[in-house]
Amino acid sequence: MNAPVELVQFKLNGVDVEALPGETLIEVADRLGVSIPRLCYKPGMRADGNCRSCMVEIEGERVLAPSCCRQPAPGMKVTTDSPRALHSQRMIVELLASDMPERVYKPGDELALWKEKLGVGKPRFPRREQPAADLSHPAMAVNLDACIQCTRCVRACREVQVNDVIGYAYRASHSSIVFDLHDPMGESTCVACGECVQACPTGALAPARDAYLVPIDDEVKSVCPYCGVGCQITYHVKDNAIVRVEGRAGPANHERLCVKGRFGFDYVAHPHRLTKPLIRREGVAKSAGFTMDPADPLSVFREATWEEAMTLAAGSLAAIRDTRGAKALAGFGSAKGSNEEAYLFQKLVRTGFGSNNVDHCTRLCHASSVAALLEGIGSGAVSNPVMDVLKADVVLLIGANPIVNHPVAATWLKNAVKNGTKLILADPRRSELARHAAHYLQFKPATDVALLNAMMHTIVEEGLVAESFVQSRTSGFEEVKRNVAAFSPEAMAPVCGIPAQTIRTVARLFATAKGAMILWGMGVSQHVHGTDNARCLIALAMLTGQIGRPGTGLHPLRGQNNVQGASDAGLIPMVFPDYQRVDDAAAHGRFEALWGKTLDPEPGLTVVEIMNAVHAGEIRGMYVMGENPALSDPDVNHARAALAELDMLVVQDIFLTETAYLADVVLPASAFPEKTGTFTNTDRTVQLGREALTPPGEARKDLDIIIDMGRRLGLPWTYTHPRDVFAEMRLAMPSIAGITWERLEREGAVTDPCEHEGDPGEPVVFTDRFPTASGRAKLVPAIPIPAAEQPDHEYPFVLITGRQLEHWHTGSMTRRTQVLDAIEPGPVGLFHPDDLAQIGAAPGGAVTVESRRGKVTLLARADAGTPRGTLFIPFCYYEAAANKLTNPALDPFGKIPEFKFCAVRLTAGGEVPAEFGYQEVAQAT
Repeated sequence: MNAPVELVQFKLNGVDVEALPGETLIEVADRLGVSIPRLCYKPGMRADGNCRSCMVEIEGERVLAPSCCRQPAPGMKVTTDSPRALHSQRMIVELLASDMPERVYKPGDELALWKEKLGVGKPRFPRREQPAADLSHPAMAVNLDACIQCTRCVRACREVQVNDVIGYAYRASHSSIVFDLHDPMGESTCVACGECVQACPTGALAPARDAYLVPIDDEVKSVCPYCGVGCQITYHVKDNAIVRVEGRAGPANHERLCVKGRFGFDYVAHPHRLTKPLIRREGVAKSAGFTMDPADPLSVFREATWEEAMTLAAGSLAAIRDTRGAKALAGFGSAKGSNEEAYLFQKLVRTGFGSNNVDHCTRLCHASSVAALLEGIGSGAVSNPVMDVLKADVVLLIGANPIVNHPVAATWLKNAVKNGTKLILADPRRSELARHAAHYLQFKPATDVALLNAMMHTIVEEGLVAESFVQSRTSGFEEVKRNVAAFSPEAMAPVCGIPAQTIRTVARLFATAKGAMILWGMGVSQHVHGTDNARCLIALAMLTGQIGRPGTGLHPLRGQNNVQGASDAGLIPMVFPDYQRVDDAAAHGRFEALWGKTLDPEPGLTVVEIMNAVHAGEIRGMYVMGENPALSDPDVNHARAALAELDMLVVQDIFLTETAYLADVVLPASAFPEKTGTFTNTDRTVQLGREALTPPGEARKDLDIIIDMGRRLGLPWTYTHPRDVFAEMRLAMPSIAGITWERLEREGAVTDPCEHEGDPGEPVVFTDRFPTASGRAKLVPAIPIPAAEQPDHEYPFVLITGRQLEHWHTGSMTRRTQVLDAIEPGPVGLFHPDDLAQIGAAPGGAVTVESRRGKVTLLARADAGTPRGTLFIPFCYYEAAANKLTNPALDPFGKIPEFKFCAVRLTAGGEVPAEFGYQEVAQAT
């Protein structure tokens, strides 16, 4: 039993009150509704006590005390509004106000608020000379003439986000907030998370272009549309446009945001938005070798009415179904859409098309992880939330760069390290997190299994196995034990490039930790041995009993904002919603009864298999919603050629993407802020995104388009609101049966599984059994296998692809955002400086990269964290599409392509476009 909480009894303004253990005076006052001025204090940050505006009087003490730093003691008598306390509070506020400029940067700022509340008039003191504005950064303005040196920005940067850019320099009247070595903000190492802006009480740090000065019509609570962390946000809206975004106190972010979440919102108003349905002009042929101008869709398409476009789209798809058979059709749904859209899209394919040929970008992200998790523990879900790293003694982060891909999640990792957690970082590319790691393992690309088997060899050999856990909760231990016997650290060191003693040290550290957690990314999953990689991670956790408790567990970091929810909702070819196999007779029967239709009992084709089936003449029609396979698939020339071969391609999107350019019918859809729906983040937390804007022109909400398409395909659908679809999902998915729409509207977020109404949800799962037939985890041995394509004399370098901090996925949204495009405007590749010197190229110069499938030219960026013989290219740049190079070889279990390894050659020089991106085109129009 937990010991009873001992409350501290004291008097506050003459009233008997109680304080919780660890509470400060200001926290007690806030809880009880007692007003105390504050400027440097902000809930959630470490109290600093430097502004002295929160001073209170304590009976018997000679001096006043800062209430933000002082905790009550039994019998203490505290007065917040005594003449002495009020005089001090007013004097501090007046002194600070005396240095404020006449210009207001943030109407109603906190200093002005307390000045008014305390009745402070025009300051009596002269204004000191103040610095000029720093407007060097595209996202933020630095107005230090309004700075009160409260150091909130310093703490936000160094202690919350742990980016270590902002500092406090010099002495006395020269003291100042600085960036790096007193550089202009735009030339500093700032990553533009904007935490300092949200923390600043006066507008000294503010969004660029005077966003604070725009009067707001509405504030809408929603969630971020980018990565899987699922940060909660508030849209500030004026005249159907988003003026600015701020972080909310959501369960995953606690007000924190990254550069995309805070500044990547104005794509919704870009001139390239599709506002009317489009039909391909007669005589305009489709081919893989196109050059696209998204500002000029009418050179390829003509505008149409919704009735004409939907009649052609649905009629053509139905004709293919009725003449060529159900399996001649396929659909790609979207991991950026809502749960309701994903559920209804897969239902449309299964009941309207008549097959299971439905997939989405999970196939390109964590399909191998899910395959291994379903095989090993009976569930593809994460076991613990990201924030459990704060409860872990050791964290193993492998094949992931959350600094770039999940920036807010990375802040929790950095906070954990500051609190004493030992971070083991394993990745071929050295990332920013390496400086926070207790051990950094820069292993050779594609040697994950060798490294992990060597760690497990050590654990078995040295008697570090959690025997009771293994015996009571797992099966297959003897097979794994026999397998790893051949993979000693000494044998694997030359294979993976990590010294044997280091492997043994980190294995002991992980195995002996009271709580150890494993997080991984697509550096693990996007290989032909991705499933084997994940099998090893599962076995490592099971051998050491590191699962089922806070601060332990397995967490594959989900990429897209709703890839978890879309997968849960059944947007996968081999499973119905909640991962119920389509070839399982019982599950098949349940869904036939629920949907009232005869269903295909055979698993459908995956993303890459669908493209191959098009080339084989087996698939003739496709419906693609919010996905861009013409830029995201491996070997995109092959994918584009397949899309061009289709008899009917219907694309539903907000921009004329590379995929939409190959369509026969384009349906203008809604952007994320233009619709309401639920989204499930990487922690399994179901959250409500709310409509903040009206779609432009004749664009429709995605759910309405899917419902219309379903009805035209003969489905008797009567849904009128996302809540109607969610109600049906609760019947289909036991994991969310206890979550009501009303609860989400009220609470904003509920973690699944939540099987009964009123259940709190389960942040930590697998506490006493696994959802397998036996209740045990299955350990599966793996042996190292090489990547499908090895470097050789002709193609001597290894290409790794991935995402970039400022741009998301294929860039269709972020590259149409002013701030993000200004920070990273054009295609770059990261090369080791010695490799650049070897080929005669210089940083900033052009380099041509060529594989057996294609070639691209981009600008070189020297990066010492990229190992010799490898290079990294973000795949968001259409001008230098990395996936023209990548290998479509598939993992045999997860059917995921090998994005993280292919052989290329480098040549200095090549033709790079004079201008990049979409902003220049937009300005021209």
